[in-house]
Amino acid sequence: MNIRQAQEKDVSRIAEILVYNNRTNFFPIFKDEGYSFGELQVISLAHEYLQDKERLQNTFVFDDGVIRGFIQLSGREIQKLYVDTFFQNMGIGAALISFAVREKQSNFLWALEKNTGALRFYEKHGFRRTEERTLEEGTREYLVKLKR
Repeated sequence: MNIRQAQEKDVSRIAEILVYNNRTNFFPIFKDEGYSFGELQVISLAHEYLQDKERLQNTFVFDDGVIRGFIQLSGREIQKLYVDTFFQNMGIGAALISFAVREKQSNFLWALEKNTGALRFYEKHGFRRTEERTLEEGTREYLVKLKR
């Protein structure tokens, strides 16, 4: 299997994937230049992963010689799932979510309501929207809860 627990040596790649995906997918929704191009930086995010051993321990990478994506879990919740945009639509996200469900019994997540691509992806993989919604902290955008 190409999925393994993240290691310290992986944090810069994890941060790079997260930053680029965040800017691509969320900047058009939030339009917050200060966050997307100021606060959100690869080096500081990599440092956060190095400082937070629990976060790193609960992150799993798809690595076939190149780290192509990752999934971050908390208990049974999927907190983050990102695939490098250059490697999307190659089954990597599907492999990561299948791993989380099968190996870690992950059964719920929160997704941005306006991120329709992510919602379609999760629904394709057995997650269904619930009636639960909450505001994304500090914004006017809603997160919706999906469960298996």
